[in-house]
Amino acid sequence: MKLGVLLGYSGKRIAIPIDLIKKAEQLGYDSVWTAEAYGSDAITPATWILAQTERIKVGTAIMQMPARTPAMTAMSAMSLAQLSNNRFIVGLGASGPQVVEGWHGVPYGKPVTRTREYIKIMRKIMAREGAVEFDGIEYQLPNKGQGTTGLGKPLKTILEANTEIPIYTASITPAGIRCAAEVADGVFPVWMDPDKYSVFAEDLEKGFAKAGGGKSLADFDIAPFVSVALNDDLDAAFASLRPWLALYIGGMGAKGKNFYNDYATRLGYGDAATTIQDLYLAGRKSEAEAAVPESLLDEVALVGPPERIRERLQSWKAAGSRGEVSSMLLGAGDPRALELIANEML
Repeated sequence: MKLGVLLGYSGKRIAIPIDLIKKAEQLGYDSVWTAEAYGSDAITPATWILAQTERIKVGTAIMQMPARTPAMTAMSAMSLAQLSNNRFIVGLGASGPQVVEGWHGVPYGKPVTRTREYIKIMRKIMAREGAVEFDGIEYQLPNKGQGTTGLGKPLKTILEANTEIPIYTASITPAGIRCAAEVADGVFPVWMDPDKYSVFAEDLEKGFAKAGGGKSLADFDIAPFVSVALNDDLDAAFASLRPWLALYIGGMGAKGKNFYNDYATRLGYGDAATTIQDLYLAGRKSEAEAAVPESLLDEVALVGPPERIRERLQSWKAAGSRGEVSSMLLGAGDPRALELIANEML
């Protein structure tokens, strides 16, 4: 099992916990991950961290695809890979229509199609086998659409590229999981019950089959986000995580258009997901938080005092031994939690 640390996105001020990152590096953690919303970007902090570390990999969980062209993301990835001795990992996500159209000012389009085309273009660029041309639904190279001059020409990157730069996607929908298995090197489920790999199994296999070449779990990293609430007060530990799940299940999208709500339903919490969403959208956030089942939190996060977390880690170990989870990306800002989990899992 590989371990990573999630940093999340910034508030008003960028605060990168470099001491925590160096502690993780010393403990043998494989990776650390930056993020972006509509504050700081994900690439700048990743660059800063790579410059101050020696062994740990740095990835983006996630870069918003609509914010950058595939070529720009490939350029950034190739540059950082060269500068860091190949320690950079590309993590991509579709983001949501509120941010894509409201902040970046571009159409949301078809997120799964965008993902597939985006990664294919990146692979073509990094392969350096010739000038890149692509005729897709979301992307055309050269672009010949409305407003163009007609002077665009296919180009081949100047920069020598490592064609093995890993590319991950953030996905939980069936179509997104199939796409990740087909074109990516790994996937980030926003949360996951290690005992319910079956939720993903069929779609992963379909994606692997479409990729061809014998692709399988052996070639693919399932890397869920795992929130950690280390606290001897169990009730307080659970309470600290309720706003997180309530926001995603209840507030990330309109009624009938919330992928996280659908995902909670597939995990067996359909009635609770409906209640949480109804309360959240009615502005009753504290009640929505209270409606988050303790059992769901316990299945997808690590909660409570050290001995309880050690016990729960056994399920993650078992999933790792079955090849169903190969990385755990921990949302933990407490160095004690990082050390506890490293001692148990590494």
